[in-house]
Amino acid sequence: MATSPDVSDLIERLRAVSEDLADRAISILSEAMREGQTKRPANEKAITQARRAVEKAIATLESLR
Repeated sequence: MATSPDVSDLIERLRAVSEDLADRAISILSEAMREGQTKRPANEKAITQARRAVEKAIATLESLR
């Protein structure tokens, strides 16, 4: 079954969101390291969890293809 253009567009938008979330998580980790923190920041954990959820949504939508 072919994916409709609307679903394909949505997948592409979700990929961009996933990349943005990954970039933000890396920024948070970098900042924490500069500050000498030794524990993973809670906000980075939450952002990474959100990115995983977006990746799961992408996989679900791609399975429609």
